[in-house]
Amino acid sequence: MSAPRPSPGASSQPGEGPNGADPALELRRRLRGVNLYLIGMMGSGKSAVGRPLAEALAYRFLDADTSMEQVAGKPIPELFASEGEAGFRTLEAAVLNQIAAWHSLVVATGGGVVTRPENWGQLHQGIVIWLDAPGELLLARLTADPTPRPLLACPDPAARLAELLEERRPLYAQADLQILQDGRPPAAVAQQVIRALPAILRQRPAAPSEPVALIDSDGAIANSLN
Repeated sequence: MSAPRPSPGASSQPGEGPNGADPALELRRRLRGVNLYLIGMMGSGKSAVGRPLAEALAYRFLDADTSMEQVAGKPIPELFASEGEAGFRTLEAAVLNQIAAWHSLVVATGGGVVTRPENWGQLHQGIVIWLDAPGELLLARLTADPTPRPLLACPDPAARLAELLEERRPLYAQADLQILQDGRPPAAVAQQVIRALPAILRQRPAAPSEPVALIDSDGAIANSLN
């Protein structure tokens, strides 16, 4: 099984900063190809924000749900119906594992990707960005969006959405960066992310400049491979 390769980002030139330097291109240099994973509830704007973010960074954009549909050969609602949520999550984990082997990606993940602990091993190979939107904004967006949402196919979608948000909020909070949503356009949210990322990069530890001494279970000392 192989997830579809992401298409190249657009080639338009981002705007310059106040000093003539493009902050997005400087950020791209500092990222060194590390993937950016957007997480958050359905309706939080991961795909909408991911595209302008990828374009600004000259990264490639990939929608994980779209990749799953292409791998499975069926849309998400049919996949849920035929495989159940457990089968859906298994395929989601396999696709995420494939995506993690690539670089220079902005990835819009599915809202429930955080519910499987093993997925965090893949996510934390990159930088995880939580698009945190209040329940009222999520419900308004989802109500206006005709896309079928299997987890909200119930008599009271608002109550179910609130329940899912409460369950997942502690999981989303494991992200490296939290971006609070207030309804501004996706391109503006992408700029929020670009302004916030440099602080995250300062916090992430750099690789050691010299080999590190490792001690195995027998007490033998060996150098690391870096």
